[in-house]
Amino acid sequence: MVKIDNLVKKYGDFCLNVSMEIADGTVTGIVGKNGAGKSTIIKAILGLIKADSGSVTINGKETDKLTGAEKAKLGVALSDSGFSSYLRVEDVICILRKSYPDFDEKFFRSKCLSLGLAFNKKIKDFSTGMKAKFRVLVAISHRAELLIMDEPTAGLDVEARNDILDLLRQYLSDNENSSILLTSHISSDLESLCDDIYLINDGAIVLHEDTDNILSNYAILKVDQETYEKLDKSYVLNTKKENFAYVCFTNEKQFYAENYPGIVIENGKIDDLILMMAGGQ
Repeated sequence: MVKIDNLVKKYGDFCLNVSMEIADGTVTGIVGKNGAGKSTIIKAILGLIKADSGSVTINGKETDKLTGAEKAKLGVALSDSGFSSYLRVEDVICILRKSYPDFDEKFFRSKCLSLGLAFNKKIKDFSTGMKAKFRVLVAISHRAELLIMDEPTAGLDVEARNDILDLLRQYLSDNENSSILLTSHISSDLESLCDDIYLINDGAIVLHEDTDNILSNYAILKVDQETYEKLDKSYVLNTKKENFAYVCFTNEKQFYAENYPGIVIENGKIDDLILMMAGGQ
């Protein structure tokens, strides 16, 4: 579906240099602290910025050569873009009807009703949660083959987040061969949706792993100094010292459970991955 090959983009002292793939029918997450390069990757895929070198292709075709019909197969929800806030939902429906041959108006109207998005209300009068739900609903309403979501649930309450996650799950159920690229700081969203995770730090990918493998095999080890000195560190990815203890991050939980039965082992999460491998949230 999407292939990024040695993509380089420089902004002053910052340099993005990444390669990654999003396979057909998968949900891929990108995580990392603020400023790591997540949004730059998304902008490069969408052709919103020009790379200094490297390539981005969608279905084998470079993004700057996509036709209008091919671009219509993309669904995008970005926090800093969208329709004029002075448009009503009914106005947006007219735009979508003319812009996308596969726009499912019946589905769109049904979801607006269930989500409380009044047809005659202006977007500017929506709450933060309503605006976020509306962005995602627009993105999934025209049977897109690739969804690109940049922090779709950021800053939302639990109810609004759940509504958005339900929209994405329905999209996946209705479009089995379609793919999603998702960035988020909310680990539970990523863990429930993503098939694989890319961790990016300072413009470089430092880890790529299946989500199931992270949740089942990655772990936090907490040991005192004496145990740490004797510890086999073959499967320790990173270590941090905290007061009188050491915190180790491993991708082989079972090895340490079998060989060091006395140490504290906590199941790894996406948050741990970011904190231990990228040093921030």
